[in-house]
Amino acid sequence: MHQPPHAAERPAPGPGAAPAARTVHPLEMANGTRLWLVTGYGPVRQALSDPRFAKDSWEIMRILRDRRIQAHQEIFSQALSHHMLNTDPPEHHRLRHMVNKGFTLRRVQRLRPRIEQITDQLLDAVQGQDSVDLIEALAFPLPITVICELLGVPEEDRRTFRSWTNAFVLAVEPEVFRDASVAMNAYIRELVAAKRAAPGDDMISALATEDSESALDDEEIAAMAVLLLAAGHETTVNLIGNGALALVTHPGQFAALRADRSLLPGAIEEFLRFESPVNQATMRFTKEPVEIGGVLIPEDEFVMVNVDSANHDPERFPQPGRLDLKRDARGHVSFGHGIHFCLGAPLARLEAEVVFTKLLDCFETIELATPVAQLEWRSSTLMRGLESLPLRMA
Repeated sequence: MHQPPHAAERPAPGPGAAPAARTVHPLEMANGTRLWLVTGYGPVRQALSDPRFAKDSWEIMRILRDRRIQAHQEIFSQALSHHMLNTDPPEHHRLRHMVNKGFTLRRVQRLRPRIEQITDQLLDAVQGQDSVDLIEALAFPLPITVICELLGVPEEDRRTFRSWTNAFVLAVEPEVFRDASVAMNAYIRELVAAKRAAPGDDMISALATEDSESALDDEEIAAMAVLLLAAGHETTVNLIGNGALALVTHPGQFAALRADRSLLPGAIEEFLRFESPVNQATMRFTKEPVEIGGVLIPEDEFVMVNVDSANHDPERFPQPGRLDLKRDARGHVSFGHGIHFCLGAPLARLEAEVVFTKLLDCFETIELATPVAQLEWRSSTLMRGLESLPLRMA
């Protein structure tokens, strides 16, 4: 997971921002690093699927070293970056194949009873409260519990992962990033060793005891576990929080969903489009000169892909700043596009479906407990999510 070197702290633009321009912008970071920002639906989909826009983390570090730029991701890259999101074919295919079977639609659907049970327990705990922070009470604990159970992370360690992954996705000081990387790497390595010695019914155990030519080594298992832990809950936290905010700030759409539950699957796609949990895709670089959006980007240039601009391109989604639960929002790029399409998309959708179903079942009234203008968004170039979402639910 790479952010731009020394990424500036800034909140991502919301769905009311100006319409996306189908252009490619050269930008200069504070440390002098040049990168190209790709916006608009067509160029974004091209950049996400064109193999000339590569992801190999070692090559990214080479380019930085060639330019004598110190990236605070370097320790993270060396220790934990050899996973499918930061590799290109054919290595990408080998790494992804090893975890694909854990996230098939059929296997994910088997998790529904457990996801419903966890959601019921979390909602029972807030019954009768005057105000509930939906992020703290539900949007965070549900997906972190589910992904940790899938991977085999002990319950007592799950809160610690929140602070580590915050360091990876938020704009933090290099020292904080580095300390979190070292601590998480050490923890995961110990966990992999423990699973190999005493396997359980979980994904890390399965990877650690795999006996085939394509089996992952300890470094690859650790990197994959970090990726799945971070991506496996961060995106879903934001999907639930952003979706709930969209509903309570659009009472007409909320009423339509209450009246017709069959709208829910499409509503989740519209939540993903309208207020994407991911603002920018992780960094790419050009393996050769590439023309995109009418602009020629030279070889060995860094490229950031703006997901939000694609989801709000009026040429693809008319009136993009309007929440419309009956809109056909399929085709949004919140889960990516191409070979790096989010492996956990079926799980995120299922968790969101369960959450919004349960909220509608349990509460006749759900409304904001604080003015919209007072809500705080997490400071991240990659993710788009709320720090908290105080609600009154009765």
